[in-house]
Amino acid sequence: MTTDTDTLPVSISPSAAKRVADILGGEAPGTMLRVAVNGGGCQGFSYDYSFTADQAGDDILIERDGAKVLVDEMSAEYLKGSVIDWVDDLIGASFQIRNPNAKSSCGCGTSFSL
Repeated sequence: MTTDTDTLPVSISPSAAKRVADILGGEAPGTMLRVAVNGGGCQGFSYDYSFTADQAGDDILIERDGAKVLVDEMSAEYLKGSVIDWVDDLIGASFQIRNPNAKSSCGCGTSFSL
């Protein structure tokens, strides 16, 4: 399901959209980035990133500047109001999620608690 960008539970920053589009340019046509929330990690929940060409019926498709990101319905509940960002700084480059629902997160930003 594609949702109007004004009502999406998750958004993508311009830098993340550019990085996703760059990565997907080297993948098979129809490939998208999937972002999910899984149980586990040092804080209770962890972010998971994978590539897929399969879109489930309840997936939310977020498109921006050539980037296509899928978020399943359950993960979208944990990610409401979040921004997926691409940060490239002195300690390294990575996707980071600014999640207003997270009460705490680990130092590397890959896990969080509610």
